[in-house]
Amino acid sequence: MAKDKSVKKRLLLKIGSNTLTKETNAISREKLADIARQIAILKKEYDFIIVSSGAVAAAKEFVQLQDGDANIVVKQALASIGQPYLMRLFQEAFSEENLLTSQCLLSYADFENKDTQLNISNTISVLLDNGYIPIINENDTVSTEEIKFGDNDKLAALTAALLDVDLCVIATNTYGIYTKASMKTGIPKTILEVTDLNVLLNEVSDDKSSHGTGGMTSKIQAAEILQANGIELWIVNGLVDNFLIASLSNKDCRTSIKPSKFL
Repeated sequence: MAKDKSVKKRLLLKIGSNTLTKETNAISREKLADIARQIAILKKEYDFIIVSSGAVAAAKEFVQLQDGDANIVVKQALASIGQPYLMRLFQEAFSEENLLTSQCLLSYADFENKDTQLNISNTISVLLDNGYIPIINENDTVSTEEIKFGDNDKLAALTAALLDVDLCVIATNTYGIYTKASMKTGIPKTILEVTDLNVLLNEVSDDKSSHGTGGMTSKIQAAEILQANGIELWIVNGLVDNFLIASLSNKDCRTSIKPSKFL
């Protein structure tokens, strides 16, 4: 089901665990409310698709399982416990702004089957046409890709490409990607705009975030997928209030990775 580009633009917002928790040990209701307020303001211009991490972080608020958090199976169990709780928090925050939400659990295998891809695209299009905001997470209970590798960055890129969005925004805990030299001085300098991903690869480390499983390398890997599909990626600081509105108004520093057509 092709989208009508004469109406609203499609914006995919990927929210990392550090953004959702505001770098604490619990999902931040304040941050969810901030995101909901921004979407309520912007919804006349944009249809939103959200890819959200945070199911494991949500479960850790109130449960501990035996065998240790490093165990993949334990993390899958935590995700199973935390996912409905995370969705309830989304629903509560978004309903305060009269926003309707829906849950979509996907796995990477879904993107390898043409019929499944079409079903995903059609379902999400119906949801958007009827005013619902799809909130997507990987089905961690049966899949290990996000837990092991990418904090949903790759999932966000694959979903954005499938849905032919106009813009993909990854909200993280930095103002985009910083130059390596500036990090050594202690005064981070954002790389504002780039087309050559090799430039970015030379600037980033493989450090993982405290709650999520991804780092900047996984975001560059996501950018590869988006570039190949002609979609621009912004990496923004989701910890600050009104981060999305500020970025769309060019008031906050961010890294913009241009799609292949700009090369």
